[in-house]
Amino acid sequence: MLKPFPPLTINELMQRVEQIAGLTLGEIAADFNFKTPEHLLREKGWQGQLLEYVLGATAGSKPVPDFEHLGIELKTIPIGFNGKPLETTYVSVVPLTNLTGMTWQSSTVKKKLTHVLWLPILAEKTIQPIDRTIGSGFLWQPSEIQEHQLQRDWEEQMELIALGRIDEISGHLGEVMQIRPKAANSKALTDVIGPNGTMTQTLPRGYYLKIPFTTQILAEQFGL
Repeated sequence: MLKPFPPLTINELMQRVEQIAGLTLGEIAADFNFKTPEHLLREKGWQGQLLEYVLGATAGSKPVPDFEHLGIELKTIPIGFNGKPLETTYVSVVPLTNLTGMTWQSSTVKKKLTHVLWLPILAEKTIQPIDRTIGSGFLWQPSEIQEHQLQRDWEEQMELIALGRIDEISGHLGEVMQIRPKAANSKALTDVIGPNGTMTQTLPRGYYLKIPFTTQILAEQFGL
């Protein structure tokens, strides 16, 4: 099957989402002749790459929504048999330098979370990756309260980074969004503002939505 073109409208995107609901990742990969690695547990990004390919996402690794021309970000969310999220949801990389003038309104997090296509995937640990089933995808935009929560978490944690206090940031901070190290290994260091204002080295960080927040989003959609 030919590589799908980017969807021209939100309606076209949602038609594609409906077409893959109920299928397993393995079935979708076979339908689109998408290469499946032998050791999926080592290829954590495969699932996202497959779904971006099938749905026609265009952003790649750019700091913009996955369906850039539609302004929609794709977020897969692994759920258990109880319909609850199994893990936090990665949003984007945390900027650690050149923070002057940066605001919530101009942030990558705001761009990514303004309009999200959530794709639940039944991914209980007993299910092999290729046998994981796609659920009913849906579009979401943060409510006024949710936007306020996200902005407050972003601003509080970015202020600590700007003040050279990144070591004070842990997964416990943030009401709905946390900052955590994001690196394949402990040697992948990057620049950061140190305690005395000079540059030092640290692990790259990522923004993650906390499980209670995504649980709330699913509950609002499906009435759980």
